[in-house]
Amino acid sequence: MTKQQTVSDYERVARAIHFIDETRDTQPGLDEVAAHLGLSAAHFQRLFSRWTGVSPKKYQQYLTLNHAKTLLQQRNSVLDTALQSGLSGPGRLHDLLISWEAMTPGEYAKGGETLEITYGFSGSVFGEALVLWTARGICGMGFTAEMGRHACLHDMQRRWPKAFYFQDDKAAEVQIDTIFSGAATRLLLGGAPFQIKVWEALLSIPSGYVTTYSSIAAKAGNPKAVRAVGTAVGRNPVSWLIPCHRALRKSGGLGGYHWGLPVKRAMLAYESARFDVYEGACGPV
Repeated sequence: MTKQQTVSDYERVARAIHFIDETRDTQPGLDEVAAHLGLSAAHFQRLFSRWTGVSPKKYQQYLTLNHAKTLLQQRNSVLDTALQSGLSGPGRLHDLLISWEAMTPGEYAKGGETLEITYGFSGSVFGEALVLWTARGICGMGFTAEMGRHACLHDMQRRWPKAFYFQDDKAAEVQIDTIFSGAATRLLLGGAPFQIKVWEALLSIPSGYVTTYSSIAAKAGNPKAVRAVGTAVGRNPVSWLIPCHRALRKSGGLGGYHWGLPVKRAMLAYESARFDVYEGACGPV
């Protein structure tokens, strides 16, 4: 498959996910979704199943609020046991191998004035993505569907207002391909100490699992700081790589998401689909 075809397929699947999410209350059939993309039903079924691991119909079920509540009831309850026993769940097969370092307090306080940051836009299965990186690792990732390119870039640049920025969309395509291939990824994080603890706690949640803001607060060492956890989750600079989409309210509600709730629903559904396909093939871990 050529690079151009890969990007084109990403864009088609992203459009399909957006359409399925927008119409989740009416549950359109395969023919209707395929027609929206200008594809035959058979072609669309093959394309969608290859990227997500399940049929479009099955994916619709993963986008509902009831599914989020089921995730919280069934998987959050066994998460600690899985981690404590050395297992991170079958969903970890699809997780990214992450290593990271934090900026020094001095670097963070100076607004990244010594940093040279390259950035660019590229297609992804969750719509157009913005990625930023330095020689030390990826330092930013967001999605443009809700706020657009300019606002998304401004949102990232205000985190490191004194850095030097260079745009390279072709290099960004390579970065995005690497991220979504599951290859080893290195991050450079800048934040206050409590934010770093929250992001570290998020990194411990396996793909296919979810947790609550209160559980993250406890893991970060301050059980009462639920509101502060919500703020830290919202300021996560590296969406998807640090999986803030796996944090839900205690009620099972989705809560907020910096890049838009449709993107959060899509991410949870995508991971659930791959989790269930793997578990069904191999049996529970």
